[in-house]
Order: sequence, then C-alpha cells, then structure tokens
Amino acid sequence: MRDENAEAMLPLVSVVLPVHNGAAVVRQALDSVFIQDISLELIAVDDGSEDGTWEILGEYENRENFRRLRNEKNMGAAASRNRGVKEAAGLYVAFLDADDWWEKGKLRAQLRLLEESGCVLCSTGRTLCRYDGASTGKYIPVRREITYRELLKHNCISCSSVVIKREAALEFPMEHDEIHEDYLTWLRVLRKYDRAAGLDYPYLNYRISRDSKSGNKLRSAADTYRVYRCMGYGTVKSCLFFISYALHGVQKYWM
Repeated sequence: MRDENAEAMLPLVSVVLPVHNGAAVVRQALDSVFIQDISLELIAVDDGSEDGTWEILGEYENRENFRRLRNEKNMGAAASRNRGVKEAAGLYVAFLDADDWWEKGKLRAQLRLLEESGCVLCSTGRTLCRYDGASTGKYIPVRREITYRELLKHNCISCSSVVIKREAALEFPMEHDEIHEDYLTWLRVLRKYDRAAGLDYPYLNYRISRDSKSGNKLRSAADTYRVYRCMGYGTVKSCLFFISYALHGVQKYWM
C-alpha cells in the first residue's frame, strides 16, 4: 500500500542547479528559487569549483528544502544535471543554471500549464541580460505549443526555463556535453512525446557570457550541426536544418 503521508511530504518540483566556479552569481540564482510559492527542493551540484562556490552553498544548508552535492572533479553540466535528476524526489524537475535567475511565480504558472496541456515539458520566454545582470532590453518569446518539427528548425527552449516530468528526464538523460546537450535532449523528448508547452512570459533572466557555448556564435553553430547528426540525420537534412537555425539566430539576436 502507498504511504500517502510520506507522499504528501515529497516536493512537487526538484530544482537542479549545476554550478562550476559561480561564486559571483550563484546567490542570485538560489534566492530566485526560494521565492517560488510551491513545494520544492533545490539540489545544487558543485561541479569541482575552485572559487568558494562550495562555501557559498553551505550558507543555505540550514534550509530543509536544500541539498548540496559535490563532484570531486569537473564532470560538465550534463553529468551534473543527470546526477541531480537521479537524486530528485519531486514529480517534476526544473533546471536552472547558476548564472541565470527566475521571476516569482514561474514554477506555479508552468505547473498549471503542464496540467492543462498534458505535456511532459514546459519552457518560458526569457529576458537577455548582460553579465552584470543588467537587461539588454531584448526579450525572446516562446510559442504556446512547440512541436518536434518546429524544434528542429531552431532551439526555442532555454534550459534554465524548463520544467519536465522527472520520469521523462530519467528516460532521456543529457549526453554529449561537448555540444548543445540540452538541445539534443529536448529533441529526443519531443521525438517521443511530440510537443512541449510554452509560456510566453519573461519568467527567466538569461545572462549572456562570451565564454558560454551560446555566447560564441561560431562554436554554437558548429555544435548545432553536430546535434542534428547525433539525432541520426544525414548531411543534406542536417544542412537544411542548420540553415533554418542560422536564419532564426539572426532574427533572434540582431533584428
């Protein structure tokens, strides 16, 4: 028989936050999780930091809904997220990178949309911010429904905005950290489940860094092409998808 009292004590959402040398920004990310008005746990995975990140995470250990894990060596974002998902107790998993942060009400709004739509994954719109946290004034919207075919044309799902059913996250763990591991995962999820829900509101503040994969446009382009190849598409189709990706990129960041 189910222990209903034990189930009632479990968090609804497990937030997985990987961090590597994020001492300068991680507090803002952590605090934005704790202002969410739902039952949650936050699992921070320190990926071999050397800048005091572990000590900063220790400041939050008095919270019952917080856990910190530590990788003895740097394993990458994909492996760190996968470790957090395996440790998660929630029905849903939300991802948040250490240099991004959320607005209040994000998780509650996404859970409502997931229930209404029947989707296993939901993402939101995002505000682009400079590394100092100041807004660039640029907002990236998201469609109400994201199909697999639409996602092939461009990655409209930002990792730090995602809420996904834990069973789906376990079914499709992140791989290939050397490319866009999150984009590859969303494609695999939607190839099975067909569509995801989109909440067109700037619940995510996305910090742009020149050192990130997305900040280096040439590297990002090459990695995107390799994602299509990992999905099993041939050279011609991969090139066609890449052209669509490039056109959407110009529209998103420069027009």
